[in-house]
Amino acid sequence: MPHAVLTTKPSGVVRFVIAITTAVLAAQPFLRGMPPAGLDALAAEATDVTFPAGHRIFDEDGYAGKFWLIQSGRVALDMRVPGEGPVVIDTIGMGQVLGWSWLFPPYQWAFGAMCAAPVEAFEFNAPAVRACCAADPVIGYELTQRLIRVLATRLQSTRVRLVAASNR
Repeated sequence: MPHAVLTTKPSGVVRFVIAITTAVLAAQPFLRGMPPAGLDALAAEATDVTFPAGHRIFDEDGYAGKFWLIQSGRVALDMRVPGEGPVVIDTIGMGQVLGWSWLFPPYQWAFGAMCAAPVEAFEFNAPAVRACCAADPVIGYELTQRLIRVLATRLQSTRVRLVAASNR
């Protein structure tokens, strides 16, 4: 349980003042097996946040200055389709990483993200994590490899959905 509330915004987003430990991060599926130095660096840049259902976390083409490890809840990934508005293309949940655009220039979100249910997550300061990656190539390699696996999985999932939709 958090020790104190750091910020409560009018949107309902709450950030807690708690120490995110290396042990807590090591238990996350996305970070399992990460070297301790990498976990230490990430823990220093992590904040515990909660978002209410319906909260838009980020918009397509916006600046990708953060990323999240989802602890609970669901986030709908969407993209703008001319004449239709945002169309949900995927949903992610507990144990998954939200955001990969923060690591690759031009640091713009490829999709939008909205909470499909209340969400609790660890939020990371992307520029600080990028600086850690630049300072320690092992950390950079570890995070890049993990994010490439996320990208490949989501690309395959999108491919399957597109094939299924074209066969209707």
